[in-house]
Amino acid sequence: MIQSFTAMSDRVKESGRQRIVVAAAQDNDVLLAVDRAARLGIAEPVLVGHRDMILEAADHCGVDPSRYEIINEEDNSEACKTAVRLIREHKADAIMKGLVGTALLLKAILNKETGIRDRELLSHIGLFFIAKTERFAIVTDAAMSIAPDIFMKRHIIENAVEAAHLLGIEIPKVACVCALEKVNPAMQATVDAAQLVGMNLAGEILGCLVGGPLALDNALFAKAAQHKGITDPVAGNPDILLMPNIEAGNVLYKALAFLCDSPGAGLVLGAKAPVILTSRSDNDDTKLNSIILALYLASMKKDETA
Repeated sequence: MIQSFTAMSDRVKESGRQRIVVAAAQDNDVLLAVDRAARLGIAEPVLVGHRDMILEAADHCGVDPSRYEIINEEDNSEACKTAVRLIREHKADAIMKGLVGTALLLKAILNKETGIRDRELLSHIGLFFIAKTERFAIVTDAAMSIAPDIFMKRHIIENAVEAAHLLGIEIPKVACVCALEKVNPAMQATVDAAQLVGMNLAGEILGCLVGGPLALDNALFAKAAQHKGITDPVAGNPDILLMPNIEAGNVLYKALAFLCDSPGAGLVLGAKAPVILTSRSDNDDTKLNSIILALYLASMKKDETA
């Protein structure tokens, strides 16, 4: 597996700049992020939105807008549709949310006639380098699926596994994280975990090894698993942490980002291109890392299908 965001950035540079289209690009923080990516030599930004507002925002944050293509679209809904169209027409490799509501962008992405849905379900991944384990782990789903049932969890796993494959992990290990490591009929997440393991063994979930139920400590740390006599092959060495619901996923995502200062990135998968939905609370490095991850996955997928 690739070991750093710097290594990802270098790999994107080798493959050539990737085009990133920003929907409603009149946002200071987003402009700064895509400008950093462009200066790294990995991104060719296309800014869609209210031209005058984009120019004003660029001036405010010290970005030179003359370096980038600007498509004037004063209506935010139309800006989202235009950004999605550029992806659909293969004129951009990743899409990023600017100063527009997430729901409006997702509506354009999911439109049955003009959208770019590629899989059954859109889901969110957070990719973090965890210092204590000295490796990356994917946390999913922290932002999209509120209370996923067994079938939604299957699709969440499949989206994350595709990303893991592109990151160089041949058989990613998926830990179904619960409050404990035994099946308890009163705790649906443990029941789901056991079913997902069974589906994996039956060949219904491919390209990975699913384990669980596992508590977070014995999912991440081999010593914790050994102490409890857990022999699950995923325990202590996961590539993907499947969270039981959005609350648990969001708490872990923000704990890693804000309490542990883990280098991280966040994306929405399941569309024809990676979707970057950064939060205003994300720091500058997280925004840049999210762009790097999106463009890395896009470039690797192009190489895979070439």
